[in-house]
Amino acid sequence: MPSLPHRSFFNSRQTISSRRSSILILAFLFFAFIVFLKPFRDNRCVNTNPRSVRVTWDRSTPTTTAGRNVVADDRHKVMAFVGIQTGFRSVGRRQSLRKTWFPSDPNGLQRLEEATGLAFRFVIGRTSDKLKMSALKREMAEYDDFIHLDIEEEYSKLPYKTLAFFKAAYALFDAEFYVKADDDIYLRPDRLSLLIAKERSHSQTYIGCMKKGPVFTDPKLKWYEPLSNLLGKEYFLHAYGPIYALSADVVQSLVALKNNRQAFLCPQLYCFVHLTFSRRFRMFSNEDVTIGAWMLAMNVNHENIHELCSPECTSTSIAVWDIPKCSGMIKLCEVLLRLREIAHPTRYDDVVETTAPSSLATPPCPHQSPPPTLSFFIH
Repeated sequence: MPSLPHRSFFNSRQTISSRRSSILILAFLFFAFIVFLKPFRDNRCVNTNPRSVRVTWDRSTPTTTAGRNVVADDRHKVMAFVGIQTGFRSVGRRQSLRKTWFPSDPNGLQRLEEATGLAFRFVIGRTSDKLKMSALKREMAEYDDFIHLDIEEEYSKLPYKTLAFFKAAYALFDAEFYVKADDDIYLRPDRLSLLIAKERSHSQTYIGCMKKGPVFTDPKLKWYEPLSNLLGKEYFLHAYGPIYALSADVVQSLVALKNNRQAFLCPQLYCFVHLTFSRRFRMFSNEDVTIGAWMLAMNVNHENIHELCSPECTSTSIAVWDIPKCSGMIKLCEVLLRLREIAHPTRYDDVVETTAPSSLATPPCPHQSPPPTLSFFIH
């Protein structure tokens, strides 16, 4: 019949058009489904508040909290806070850490914290060099992983920086332990977490790789001690400087060394902390010796952990660094990358046991507010 070819052709065109519409609808639904799941799959930030904090010294006299100790109830709670001490000449070191064990974006920091109970930040002071300060601001904006102290970044002032770090850390974080670490070590956060989580009968604990050694009396040496006449020929037992941990009770005692005025006030993001920055306690030339001397006076339990000073990566190493070349590793990036290949897990992504793409490929979450300011009162 002459009409059949025409009708068949018409039906064929209608079927093709219908199929195309169905394919387009399915493609649209699939695309919408992927877009809907992307925030969950990429672990996008829900809370985009910045993690970096700028710490300044408030030299005005607090009038409403004099004579009282008021600690903020809304401090961020973690099992331990780890402050990686760094400086303005250590840009390369920070990048090396971010390529190995230290997460390079806020999402990674959050995931590592959730997996281990440890919060990590770089800790740095200030300099009069405007170019270096500008570079630091750009780095803080890019990575959002700093605590910026209002104290001159200088080797001779490391004891003061260390004390300022513990005070700032205590004001910001409600932790069981506070860990001081240097920026030239290879750290295993998963193993450090297991060490911190151990049950202890002593609430005042000082964890580190303990040592004794000769007191340096030669002014030409880096570790020269001007107060050597008070110490004799050998130092007392204290932890190596590259990494050690103090329990919350110990840090609280450091914060309250002169506690006639002390207040932590943290409304929302902006933390104003009035503290005394005591100069009544003796400061030695080296910060590890200074902390060790104070530990002798605080009746703490010295916990000697040799895995915190491993010269090479082993199945039990927690921190790997070269004694005594820890302060200034040559070709640090190559060393850390080699250690990463030896260590397992090799990255923090393996620690958190996720099959999702590395958060290194995810851009940092946009900042919706400027970094909070932590203000200290100096008496």
